[in-house]
Amino acid sequence: MFNTRYRLEVWQTPDGEWLRGELPATLPGGHCGPTRRASLLDPHHHCHVTQPLLREQRLEWGIDVSVGQIDALLSGHNEPFFAEKDPLLEVGLEVGSSITVDDSGARHQGRNGSVTPIGNDFLAWFSSTESQSRINFLELPQAGEPVYGLNDEALTDWREQGLAQARRQALAASPIREIATTAAWEEHLKALGITQERHRRIATEGALLGGLLEKGLSRERVIVSEGAGQFAILLHARCWVHAERLIHTLIPLNARQRLDQERVRAQLWALYADLKAYQRAPDPAAVAGLRARFETIFSQKTSFATLNQTLKRLKTHQGELLLVLLRPDIPLHTNGRENDIRSDVKWRKISGGTRSDLGRRCHDTFASLKKTCRKLGISCWGYLNDRIGQVGAIPPLPEIVRQRALAAKGVP
Repeated sequence: MFNTRYRLEVWQTPDGEWLRGELPATLPGGHCGPTRRASLLDPHHHCHVTQPLLREQRLEWGIDVSVGQIDALLSGHNEPFFAEKDPLLEVGLEVGSSITVDDSGARHQGRNGSVTPIGNDFLAWFSSTESQSRINFLELPQAGEPVYGLNDEALTDWREQGLAQARRQALAASPIREIATTAAWEEHLKALGITQERHRRIATEGALLGGLLEKGLSRERVIVSEGAGQFAILLHARCWVHAERLIHTLIPLNARQRLDQERVRAQLWALYADLKAYQRAPDPAAVAGLRARFETIFSQKTSFATLNQTLKRLKTHQGELLLVLLRPDIPLHTNGRENDIRSDVKWRKISGGTRSDLGRRCHDTFASLKKTCRKLGISCWGYLNDRIGQVGAIPPLPEIVRQRALAAKGVP
């Protein structure tokens, strides 16, 4: 480590104006160079090293740095990273045939919340919020102030979610077709006399879905999740691993029930293996047989009553579990998001949670960029130095994601 002294020239023009030299653009705030800043960001976000340990390490190196300076270097001047993170999800929704989602608990300012990872083979995008509601999930892809669309898609969603007919008619009869702010949407509901919490919630969900489609989200985009209700929008597929887990975690009471459980699990995994084979080489002639096997497995009766109830419940989701027969391009599981969220859970156990809104935004941003770099085969350390040093050798990550996704589809 070394210190660099910058001497800035100061000139006075003939008319009395003072001109002062500027520090290099790679020194935000004029405090430290790109390498010094990257050496804080990388271990903190990539290796989960806490701020007290970062300071202790630097003091041992002979670098006199305060707690406030470390916090400022980690959380300040990150606007270029923020600007690169949000387009990742937009590109993923635009060029990917499907996305997988999951969620987990998160702590913010001492309160319980949620973190939602969204992604595919080329990107990971994180957002921490206060809830795990359907409204929350519908707001995430809009990455900012949401748009509320009152269109046919919204009307269909209101009908499917059981919104009262009078409320549907009031919303459909309104001459307003699009609302651009949450405050305006709340006033619109109030003006229409929609005041009950349930009615407002369903109306908001449908309008957010309509807004997403108005902004260009494809109706053919498949959402793959573990089965949580908030993720069931558009074309929804369920994770087979989570479905099997419902059977695996049952506790049999005797040997016969244990044998029945093992037999059903073996049948399920055999069907799963054949569905994977179908993915690799789709054969329309095999569809009927695979559907019949699903029907047989999930309609059978065993000596284990709880197992029978679980099979019956899973059978009601046949369309979501067998969507792969219509769309062989989608994944059968959400293992990728499970892996993405694992590091976030580890970070939560180490640090406890975020304390400020800026800190939460920084955490989500660097978690997204770090995981995306890993999926793209880009060094996180190299990426940070490239961005902080304004080298420009690594193209914007959304651009790389677009190129990789199109190449995977065979699009030149």
